Amino acid sequence: MWELAQQVLTIARQAGDVVMAFYDREYQIDMKEDHSPVTEADRAAHTVISSGLLALDGQFPMLSEEDLSGFHGADVEGCYWLVDPLDGTREYIKRNGEFTVNIALVCQGKPVLGVIHIPTTKVSYFGVNHLGAYKVTDNWIFERLPLVDETKDMAGVLRVVGSRSHQSTELMAWLEDVGVYQLHYVGSSLKFCLIAEGRADVYPRFGPTGLWDTAAGHVIVSESGGTVRCVTGEELSYEPVAPYLNPSFVVRG
Repeated sequence: MWELAQQVLTIARQAGDVVMAFYDREYQIDMKEDHSPVTEADRAAHTVISSGLLALDGQFPMLSEEDLSGFHGADVEGCYWLVDPLDGTREYIKRNGEFTVNIALVCQGKPVLGVIHIPTTKVSYFGVNHLGAYKVTDNWIFERLPLVDETKDMAGVLRVVGSRSHQSTELMAWLEDVGVYQLHYVGSSLKFCLIAEGRADVYPRFGPTGLWDTAAGHVIVSESGGTVRCVTGEELSYEPVAPYLNPSFVVRG
């Protein structure tokens, strides 16, 4: 599984390079049926990831946000790839740098391998079930997560991250019960990375998200010692049942 994670990390980086090739020029933007945007960069990254995963030994079916109709279920062992080629398309369009490439392997409804790559910085995060979570620099230096945050001096202040493009009244109601907090809005799966790295304490999310939005981050947070649970208490499940949406959840470091 460790070798597979390195191969997937390479594929995610290749997709990130393709995404950045579109970043500073004009590109086509379309709207999906759910009124969310999709760009040429989303589709190009999907093609790179699809080709890369298909070339791996022991290939699994792939469920990608950009090709829902091409997915026909997990394999006989209950395994499949779960991919968001460009997580944070709205942030990509705004050119604020807060977007990622997400690739996860799910088996029996649980993510067992996850990679998040940040194209603008070329920093990556990955986790493998029972093998830990890591931050990887552009030159392949590995750091085990969570990292020690020597700058944390806000004793008693809960560091909360929320979705930049999907703010909600439910979040503000939830925060009324947590005491003293500092809220920081961040785009895409970067919120999972901040939790895993020890730079944030909690990420509450109310309203539906796609399975592809959370699976990679779920592994990384879990392997760094955190949890990803529904607001009702149980761990998020990734059984591939259409429309492939998560319930509200809370991520804790």
